[in-house]
Amino acid sequence: MFFSEIIGQNEVKKRLVHSVSENRVSHAQLFLGSEGSGALALAVAYTQYILCKSRREGEACGSCASCIKNNKLVHPDVHFVYPIAIKKGSVEKSTDVVSEWREAFLANPYLNLSDWFSCMDAENKQPIIGVEESAEILRKLALTTYEGEFKVMIIWMPEKMHTSAANKLLKILEEPPDKTLFILVSENEEALLRTIYSRTQLIKVTRIGDEDIKKALMERNQFPDTDAARIAYLADGNFNAALRLTGENPEENPNLQRFREWIRMVFKADVVAIISWVEEIANSKVGRENQKAFLLYGINIIRECLVGMYGDKKLLRVGGEELDFVEKLSTRLNGNTCKELADEMNEAIIHIERNGSGKLIFTDLSLKCMKTVRKKEKLSA
Repeated sequence: MFFSEIIGQNEVKKRLVHSVSENRVSHAQLFLGSEGSGALALAVAYTQYILCKSRREGEACGSCASCIKNNKLVHPDVHFVYPIAIKKGSVEKSTDVVSEWREAFLANPYLNLSDWFSCMDAENKQPIIGVEESAEILRKLALTTYEGEFKVMIIWMPEKMHTSAANKLLKILEEPPDKTLFILVSENEEALLRTIYSRTQLIKVTRIGDEDIKKALMERNQFPDTDAARIAYLADGNFNAALRLTGENPEENPNLQRFREWIRMVFKADVVAIISWVEEIANSKVGRENQKAFLLYGINIIRECLVGMYGDKKLLRVGGEELDFVEKLSTRLNGNTCKELADEMNEAIIHIERNGSGKLIFTDLSLKCMKTVRKKEKLSA
């Protein structure tokens, strides 16, 4: 992975290159950026630059043995840790699914957890970096380097690390072996243990600018100017979302269809229909990550309704069928109702992350949301 392949993030790239040229590479760094910002891709490009034998001006050479191996994610001194769906006896640590990981990342360096779990056919499992992983990390870092100057440990989504696993790494994070680098890549600062956060140097990765996404879509995907600009605006700094939008027919957007169906049943207080709907979304084939994605989508729709009601409609980041749905839904809501609905969906996400029963969570959510909209309509009457 080269810095030139990273969309935008020019200031971060300059900072990383400067740290290498000044020989001031921190032993533990936290790349903090929201989904689709390219934080993971930056970490991989940074690693390749550090280990490159013939660096050019601000870029890895791409032709030395180190670069060739890093481009394929097979460098013996670069190790990856990422959330997995633990299956006793078959999948207990990252190396058990390393082939799937390489394939998924190389296909899309901007992937999210849902994309990764789809590649593993593990949508109904909770993503976790388990206790077994910490012992594996310590074992790998105890070895001497094979080829590079440094041993590099890239941990994607450290916020998904089991507390016991994280605690076992505190000492090595604070006092790592010589020539050892930790690069943690996180999307959620609040979910990260404070003891981990305090032991790392923070590298903030901002959302990608609309112009940078537009340019990337035009150059890489051959999208015309107008279409690329529309997708970039709707993606809101998330290149992974932009990639989904490039091949997405709004009429086939599963979350739009599912959320629209659900909210209509909520307004109608159609309990019988909701019970049937809950059976469908709580099905193990849907998976917990997709359930959370549905709820996050719903929260975003509610946000767009608020923008449409109280802000400049030019700020809406929806279009086509979604825009039509938001405009219609906005007429049935007010500010307090939007807040209560979003709060209920956020609470449902927390329960899903705690391995709650999907049927109970979505039934409870639906009944509470029915009560919320009914209260609003009574006040309006």
